[in-house]
Amino acid sequence: MSSVAEKLQRKSQRQTSVKQVRLKLVYIDFWSAVKFSFLVAVSLGIVLVVASMLVWIVLNSTGIFGKLDEIFRDILSDETFSVATSFSLTQVAGFSFVVALLNVLVGTALGAIASMLYNFSVRLTGGILVGFTNN
Repeated sequence: MSSVAEKLQRKSQRQTSVKQVRLKLVYIDFWSAVKFSFLVAVSLGIVLVVASMLVWIVLNSTGIFGKLDEIFRDILSDETFSVATSFSLTQVAGFSFVVALLNVLVGTALGAIASMLYNFSVRLTGGILVGFTNN
């Protein structure tokens, strides 16, 4: 006659017998890597544009540009200089958009280059050994 504790122990031992699988990553599809790196770069570009615009709005609403205007007017002794007009929201958004486009191009190219380099290095190293479990 077995106790409830022994039954629960046997049941937990059956459930913990997990099959482990060891696989090697020996190839990364070039076009999949290019598409993935493009999507990641586009999402980071959108974040860059939105974040730069939000930072400009926060700096403008807190009055930091006015304080900077006073400091630069004292230093430069030029009464017509204004930080807010020199760096308007449209100029900041345009500059961050151009930087985001360049980041998309560079990020996509780096993703493609990284996948090619990995595929070439697999010939020497044999790939990365990855372990998986089935829970």
